[in-house]
Amino acid sequence: MYVLDASAFIDEYHTDEDTATIPMVREELEDESAYRYDAMEGSGMHIHIPQDGAVERVRRAAKETGDFETLSITDVRLVAAAFELDATLVTDDYAMQNVAEHMDVTVEVIAKEGISEQRDWLFQCQGCGREFDENKDRCPICGSELSRKNPSNP
Repeated sequence: MYVLDASAFIDEYHTDEDTATIPMVREELEDESAYRYDAMEGSGMHIHIPQDGAVERVRRAAKETGDFETLSITDVRLVAAAFELDATLVTDDYAMQNVAEHMDVTVEVIAKEGISEQRDWLFQCQGCGREFDENKDRCPICGSELSRKNPSNP
């Protein structure tokens, strides 16, 4: 089974396998891609609503990887749906790919290249330069804002 992100409908993704998505994806679509969603739903695409426990598990994983701030609630619920259904997540979103791979959810990309490695982001203070494993509103040392930093760039 394949769980489809909005990009699957926008880029006209096709598969002969069973498909699923969540209702929130429909809200992100306009024009032809919205019609494509409706047509696929009418032809048997499963509409899944993930359980709260799976959603919370994705939130925790996204905080561990440092992707939580960049994911929408739709993104979180899509990863949760793929996790619950033991399905392949179809998306071009890099943050979703990173969290999915962190949770051992298979990912298939559509129009872009997929991520080349799974990352656990660091957060660096813009004032004092200290690095933290978790994102915070402000640096606990100097009070400056933190920014996400690629751990492979020194």
